[in-house]
Amino acid sequence: MALRRKPAGPKPDWLIIGLGNPGAEFRDTRHNIGADVVALLASELKATKQKSRHGCKLWQASLPAPASEGETNLLLAQPTTYMNHSGEAVRGLVRHWRFYDWERLVIVHDELDLPPGRMRIKAGGGLGGHNGLVSIRSRLGASDFTRIRVGVGKPPSKELGADYVLSAPPPEERELLQHAKQTAVDTMLEMVTMGLEAAISRQS
Repeated sequence: MALRRKPAGPKPDWLIIGLGNPGAEFRDTRHNIGADVVALLASELKATKQKSRHGCKLWQASLPAPASEGETNLLLAQPTTYMNHSGEAVRGLVRHWRFYDWERLVIVHDELDLPPGRMRIKAGGGLGGHNGLVSIRSRLGASDFTRIRVGVGKPPSKELGADYVLSAPPPEERELLQHAKQTAVDTMLEMVTMGLEAAISRQS
């Protein structure tokens, strides 16, 4: 019988995944805002880049654990699959780390039902037809994970939804979206140090 290879490094206490599409043509588009947030979080934490695996770019960071002398380990990920196949990457990480604490599995994504500049935390519930979330639910068989929803606003019509999320926002929206990205980073740091319920209760 083949031996199961043990994961390298400490098991993460939080697994934070920012959704997007790979490739220069998708950079700075609305659909990539989740990946942008995770990159910003990695930069602020001065996270250590890890070897890519399971179709993800990875960073590891540690924070002092609240009310203890230990540390809280964070694994940050950007899937390099296309959005519609995000579940393959997420499932690979979940299985590799045997990470089944859905509350601490945090998915960061763009949200059409919020205006640009707004951000909300959501624990479980409906997926709003987001293809990345649908793929994750399909592969995990669960939808109870935590979501950081970063608003990008609605397209002019439902038929233009795909073109809208795959395009870059106009200049007047970029400052709002940058503010939302920073708010998302600050919220996740609060969530990690104070807990999910505390972070949700502090939403404006």
